[in-house]
Amino acid sequence: MTSTQSKWLEAELKYDSRVVGKHEVVMTRGQGSVVWDEAGRSYIDCVAGYGVANIGHCHPDVVKAIRDQAERLLVMPQSLPNDKRAEFLTELVGVTPAGLDRVFLCNSGTEAMEAAKKFAITATGRKRFVSMKRGFSGRSLGALAFTWEPKYREPFGEAVDNRNVDFVTYGNIEELRAAITSDTAAVILEPVQGEGGVRPASPEFIQEARRLTQEKGALLILDEIQTGFCRTGKMFAAEHYGVIPDGMTLAKAMAGGVPIGAFVMTADVADRMPAGGHGGTFGGNPLAMAAGVAAIRAMKREGMAEQAREKGAYFMEKLRAIQSPKIREVRGLGLMIGVELKEKSAPYIHALEHEEGVLTLQATPLVVRFLPPVTISREQIDTVVAAFERVLNGVNPRAERQAELAAAQQEQTQTE
Repeated sequence: MTSTQSKWLEAELKYDSRVVGKHEVVMTRGQGSVVWDEAGRSYIDCVAGYGVANIGHCHPDVVKAIRDQAERLLVMPQSLPNDKRAEFLTELVGVTPAGLDRVFLCNSGTEAMEAAKKFAITATGRKRFVSMKRGFSGRSLGALAFTWEPKYREPFGEAVDNRNVDFVTYGNIEELRAAITSDTAAVILEPVQGEGGVRPASPEFIQEARRLTQEKGALLILDEIQTGFCRTGKMFAAEHYGVIPDGMTLAKAMAGGVPIGAFVMTADVADRMPAGGHGGTFGGNPLAMAAGVAAIRAMKREGMAEQAREKGAYFMEKLRAIQSPKIREVRGLGLMIGVELKEKSAPYIHALEHEEGVLTLQATPLVVRFLPPVTISREQIDTVVAAFERVLNGVNPRAERQAELAAAQQEQTQTE
């Protein structure tokens, strides 16, 4: 580690809240599927900002859009219409499922989930929700009520009020049928559970959720914060299942790396929210809007959904070809991939970063999660798979307790 690198790391560790576990590295630059640290070492990035950099780091169209907009206008509240906001809304509604043509703009996935919760209550006049075991919906007090993992909720005790939330086993249709009643405002679910271990839903489960919510007068809200914008091989994962929800929470990849969030919904849902019932200062700001226009256009022009579908199939095929007794299962959808091991994944994640220059994520203690930019090449995929095979063959978890403790700090959430 260089003296300069140590200085920056020391400053971040000194002044940071310490809530987020830190790697002992300072990242300074990125392009496409590669990032570089202060010392000039390159890494193939299969974290992508927790699934944000779908179109790659520093996509030239997004960079240009940000530069151009920064010279014109940075801030304008949503009460004052803006040309770039109108352009973004037109682009976004142009790619969302039919009927989802009303948008509440915000700054993150958690904010989108908070909005969805309020819109569901006003749209139905109900206050009960159905959420999924192993699901993740965000860290704010409102969104935490939908998040299953106790470790996220328990430090805050009764401040996290989930008395009106019924949790069902992801994929269990009988539990779903029992949980959805005439008191249910909405069912909240991820088409692919990310934090829960990269688990795609079955078509039958998603389709039954759609049928039951319509039957009971409840909303179906799909959490597409991580699955949206080409990650799974479609613009939105809902397209794999042939269903149109009443709303979708969106964020992450929508603006190519600039913070952004949205709740898209039907007109009927939107019109039942009283005027002034929700809002925000920075949502829909011109800078994020410009980045979002450039990002969505790049996704369409460069066929990124098709790229994710083809590269994801190739990636999983290569991972499944690894001959290792440590692998229990390889699963995923598009370029949202998880490898479940028969032992803790943290030492392997640590070894991939420090020994092989490959950045990955944890999803449950046993799963190594791969979320590379859609722009990753097949050659880079081959490099990642070869590196993974080497660490599987070389890491002894019992002898790597220190590495495991360090790598375990990487377990962070997908939403802000």
